[in-house]
Amino acid sequence: MSDLEAVTTATGPSGDAPTEPRHANKANKKDKPRSLAGDAWIDLRKSKIFWFAAILVLIITLMALFPSLFGAGDPRACALSRQHAGPSGHAFFGFDYQGCDVYAKTIYGARNSLQVGLLATLMSGVIGLFFGLGAGYFGGWVDAILSRFIDVVLGIPFLLAAIVLAKRLSADAGSNGVAAVTLTLGVLGWTTAARIMRSSVIASKNQDYVAAARMLGSGPARLMVRHILPNSTASFIVVLTILLGANIASEATLSFLGIGLKNGAISWGISIAEASPFARIAPAPLVWPSVFLAATVLAFIMLGDAVRDAFDPKLR
Repeated sequence: MSDLEAVTTATGPSGDAPTEPRHANKANKKDKPRSLAGDAWIDLRKSKIFWFAAILVLIITLMALFPSLFGAGDPRACALSRQHAGPSGHAFFGFDYQGCDVYAKTIYGARNSLQVGLLATLMSGVIGLFFGLGAGYFGGWVDAILSRFIDVVLGIPFLLAAIVLAKRLSADAGSNGVAAVTLTLGVLGWTTAARIMRSSVIASKNQDYVAAARMLGSGPARLMVRHILPNSTASFIVVLTILLGANIASEATLSFLGIGLKNGAISWGISIAEASPFARIAPAPLVWPSVFLAATVLAFIMLGDAVRDAFDPKLR
């Protein structure tokens, strides 16, 4: 090969630098390192448990937001003449002791149950984030005081405290009990999230990128918001996902005991409580709300477990 041919081959016919093949950019994009969230999403897309739980959560959410999409009638249209009547074309689950459509009450019951669970979880998340971030970042006497307070709240019997607090708040509020139950579960359910957040913050604040940002003049607020918090929330979000399912079950428990939702509110816990005395005569009004409640709690717990497994580096 002549020198001219060699130069032409190396630089191209026009004498410019050689151009990369079209597939080179695609290869470079594939070779770029992925973030932890990117790796987790790839694992989640392969998980059958994740997709099953996500689809179930989506259906339950649609039930809560748009119950009419599921063909449910009026849950408050009751007639004693239909007491304990069997299933029909308009009432797929039959009727309860008051002659109310069990299917309609089950569909509409998702709204209050999911609303209480979601709001209580958000409240617990805010409180847990405040205590966990403060204790983990500042350390020292701040960590000692906040951690001991977390231990004190964690040592309180949950069910007993929830009964006392919900009863007190319900008496003061005088409404349908949604606010009282939400406050009760939110105030009592944040401790585990706070401890998880504290551990994640302690692990993140000792990383090199935090030390570099501190040397460049970043203050505590900027370090926590821009550097520590984004890298400490994976386990925190997983705990809140599982807590959401637990709060839905707790609302049903309090409503079953008669100190949760009331004054005409519709929820799975109330439906279970109303149908319990007639379980032998007509089991359907008891079975169907229980099935939907169990499926909802299971869906959120499975979703949280799948996300936790995807974000856990030890399981890769």
